[in-house]
Amino acid sequence: MRSDDELRERDPQLYRVARQGATEAPFTGRYVDEHADGAYRCAVCGTELFSSATKFDSGTGWPSFTEPANSGNVELRNDESLGMRRTEVVCRNCGAHLGHVFDDGPADKGGKRYCINSVCLDLEKEG
Repeated sequence: MRSDDELRERDPQLYRVARQGATEAPFTGRYVDEHADGAYRCAVCGTELFSSATKFDSGTGWPSFTEPANSGNVELRNDESLGMRRTEVVCRNCGAHLGHVFDDGPADKGGKRYCINSVCLDLEKEG
């Protein structure tokens, strides 16, 4: 796992999002339109977070998933910043802020939309 100083030096945007809770601009992330099969891992520590099998196009501008690959690898926290009530999604292994989960996902897949910043993810493609 990288130290905060190493992370800040390696990728300032990842540091701002993962460590300071910032959000990348919509439709700018590298995985918004990604359709390859594979595992999405935490860009900070490498923990597997999401599977391409649960990724869907939400039209929001961020990669969206219906559920984590392993619910034990993410932590959900109350977030009342910016005058809103939201549920923050955090990597349980390293504490990186990943994004938020909302209740407006596909009804036939449980109704959740894990809205995740691309910069916080590394896709390990299958094959």
